[in-house]
Amino acid sequence: MSAPLIDALDHQLIEILSKDARISNRKIAADLGVTEGTVRGRIKRLQQEGMIAFTAITSFGLANSAKLAFIGVQTDVDQVKQIAAEIAELPMVNAVLITMGRFNILTFCLFSELDKLHAVASDQILAIKGVHHVETSIAVKTVKYNSRIVKITKDEKLIASDK
Repeated sequence: MSAPLIDALDHQLIEILSKDARISNRKIAADLGVTEGTVRGRIKRLQQEGMIAFTAITSFGLANSAKLAFIGVQTDVDQVKQIAAEIAELPMVNAVLITMGRFNILTFCLFSELDKLHAVASDQILAIKGVHHVETSIAVKTVKYNSRIVKITKDEKLIASDK
């Protein structure tokens, strides 16, 4: 599978949209010196190739769970994908990443009460067959978080190739 070709115009377009996704195609075209049809076509192609997506970024405060926690999970190596899929089914878990290093899996959770976080980490994740250890870290202050750069999502192309 070859990587999509992104040229200088695509990069300029992405930069403009990353600052204001609601800007009109007409304004972008005027700023870049191309036709509106070119802009529209490029945006459509970038979306179809999964290079860009338009979404509203909400604050943690809107989630009724203003605290962020990370749960590191150590598992049997041969069960990582299966266990990650089980963890992903838990309603309080917002993200599941397979990692290298100290943990096989890292999860992100938003929570409002420590009891609920403890229940997820100790009663649900640690109870999964093949999980050996969980370690929870709670974010106490966000120093930097740039939601413009990338939204973490499933890579459908990678998931399809795993099957």
